Amino acid sequence: MLTRRWMMAAAAALVMTAGALQTQAQEKKLTLLTWNLPIYEETFRGWIADFKEMHPDFEVEWLDKKGTEWAAFYQTQRIAGTAPDIVDIQGMLWAEYAADGGLLDMTPYFDANPEIRERYNEEGLKLWTYEGGIYMLPYYFSKTLLVYNKKLFDEVGLDGPPKDFDQILDYAQKIAESGEGRSGFITLNFDWLYWSLFAMNDIELLNEDMTEAAFNTPEMVEVVTKLAEATKSGAINNISWTGRWVEPNNAFATGDIGMYQGHGAALFWIMGQADWANGDTLGVVEWPGGYGVPNAHGLGISSSTQYPDEAFDFVQIAMNEKWQTKMADTFTILTLHEAVDEALIAKTEDPLKKATLETSLANMDKAVATWVTPLDAKIKEAFWPDIQAALLGQKDPAEAVADAESKVNRVLRRAR
Repeated sequence: MLTRRWMMAAAAALVMTAGALQTQAQEKKLTLLTWNLPIYEETFRGWIADFKEMHPDFEVEWLDKKGTEWAAFYQTQRIAGTAPDIVDIQGMLWAEYAADGGLLDMTPYFDANPEIRERYNEEGLKLWTYEGGIYMLPYYFSKTLLVYNKKLFDEVGLDGPPKDFDQILDYAQKIAESGEGRSGFITLNFDWLYWSLFAMNDIELLNEDMTEAAFNTPEMVEVVTKLAEATKSGAINNISWTGRWVEPNNAFATGDIGMYQGHGAALFWIMGQADWANGDTLGVVEWPGGYGVPNAHGLGISSSTQYPDEAFDFVQIAMNEKWQTKMADTFTILTLHEAVDEALIAKTEDPLKKATLETSLANMDKAVATWVTPLDAKIKEAFWPDIQAALLGQKDPAEAVADAESKVNRVLRRAR
């Protein structure tokens, strides 16, 4: 009887072990989290299909979240220990996760495969470098530029785009005064996209080692005062300081605003809404001084992944020439994959779009608002409300700058 029981137990154990091994094999899975691109599902499925050719024993789950939901979802999953293996991250938010160990440093993979690193714009890669490590591969990229309405410029006798800050305000005032309902200038403001206005006036947000605020200067107070006065007069459209994406883009699409500061992707969106917007009616140039704020996405790997090598294989596939050409062609957008971008520019026939793409890659070394700090989001939250209130005429500029400085320094002190 003992022998029979032992044999039954052994058989059961073998069945359980076989079942466990089968389950383990079935559970080889990667999860991909993308940032508000549900319309790109077909391509994501293409990434997955190509990956499964390399790793047929793996499954890949795709998730997509709106920009307003992405961070909360990812953080919740991290806390639960179920962070998606591969993540698409906008702007400098990635630095927060790199600093706390949440993202994988991909440098060893680049060292082992130097040809991968060589594909990319060298200055562009710096946008995803933290303490010597590279944490993301470039996915798509644009940069703020100055777009101007040639028709309105001609009407008020302006000969070409402005060359400096005071000329921007002067031109804006002339356009605003030229007709009812007109304003001279509008800007996007999320993710520091307005920062070129301050950079061109030699204003620094933080000191060199990013331990203290550096913007409470007479020059900063003067700039905020001038911007507030121009907003009050109507030279600057106040949607600049209150809108996010749709509102300022729609405002410029009406044709009643003289100048627009935004990135190439926003300009192309406007062109899709306004049938009057083309190379004959709009001009695009670098921001005076060559400054520009990037708006970029990268693909990274959560450090908690059980399969870092396979996750890197997936990222390589997704960011290879085949799929990045699809991204570039679908959205007429730069990827920082140099061969892909060169081909995109060569085949872009629309003169305004071509100029936008070429200009976006100029002076990459003058990209601003690219502070690689895990506190980027908290600093923005501390800085913006008081400055916004001053720009809208709700607070004295000097007081607003001082209050913003105090709040930013409090964020920096708490992090020490």
